[in-house]
Amino acid sequence: MKLVIDIRLINASGIGTYLKNIVPSILDIFDQVIVLGNTKEISRFHWNNRVEIIEFNAKIYSLKEQILYPIVVPKCDIFWAPHFNVPLLPIKAQKIVTTIHDLNHLAGVSPISMVKKKYAELLFQNAVKKANLIFTVSEFSKKELLKYTSVFPNKIKVVYCGVNKYFFQNTINDTDLKLPSNYILYVGNVKPHKNLMILLKAYCLLSKELKSKYQLVIIGKKEGFITRDKQIDNYIKSHNLQHQITFTGYIDDLDLPKIYQEASLFVFPSLYEGFGLPILEALAAGTMVISSNASSLPEIGGEAVIYFDPNDHTELIQKITKYLEKGTDNSFLRSQSEIQLEKFTWEKAIENHIQGFKIIE
Repeated sequence: MKLVIDIRLINASGIGTYLKNIVPSILDIFDQVIVLGNTKEISRFHWNNRVEIIEFNAKIYSLKEQILYPIVVPKCDIFWAPHFNVPLLPIKAQKIVTTIHDLNHLAGVSPISMVKKKYAELLFQNAVKKANLIFTVSEFSKKELLKYTSVFPNKIKVVYCGVNKYFFQNTINDTDLKLPSNYILYVGNVKPHKNLMILLKAYCLLSKELKSKYQLVIIGKKEGFITRDKQIDNYIKSHNLQHQITFTGYIDDLDLPKIYQEASLFVFPSLYEGFGLPILEALAAGTMVISSNASSLPEIGGEAVIYFDPNDHTELIQKITKYLEKGTDNSFLRSQSEIQLEKFTWEKAIENHIQGFKIIE
């Protein structure tokens, strides 16, 4: 059996984490694995000598990638697109597998142009029509697939993501990043659907005492997103928060556990997530989580998380204040955290992927 994987998103945040954890463990079930992507990037991974690399650097979602797919995808038994940009034109694959993480482009949470939305609709409908198997990462995303596309339900296999083991381990590794002594943590990019503005508003209106004691640390890319929330910089400047908020930019994966572990509180205000991996990372690191109650997040956080309405910054202020100022009994939340984390392991995810690939062989 020959498998071809489009691996161009190997270093992206969410999908990259997914690929890094799944790909190495499925290589042995195929006679040959070919990956499409950047040779230099892929060569850094310890498993690079177990795959054949075809150089493919066309931009994701571009017309160029669609034109080149039939040329670069060799004859194979299975072609796996770990995103919804399945080839529009015929390729030399007997079967097609795709992973659809969420349907944010169709749900209308983030503002995009009508042209981009129509193109996204085309790609999603093409993906569900051509795929023999569709992996998705939550029951919420499965429902969204059924809501927004003409997919056949029996094509869908829900496979939860996992948490890397190093988030569970107490780390003494120092990081070059200079962080405050006490801080509220946010991890993610600044796309509008991430809803960072609601957190900024809540932080701004915290008491002077809390703001003087706790700074806000924002981990993730700030630049380069088509749908970047341009209000953020203006809000920070107009409310004189520059010295109380740290934007770290990109952080190496090995530094993240320590950053989570040392946070006083983790807040995840997102309006729309197919999965919500940062919630699990925070729980694994032993950090208390306040999360939006939107989309898949209650499915992932279970009863281990404190929830709030992502459209109500006043409720978020109350939840943050109650936890940081008045204190709460965390014993129930911590016991639920252990139960919840047992549901989400990469070992289970890998086994479910292997089962899926074997079903369509």
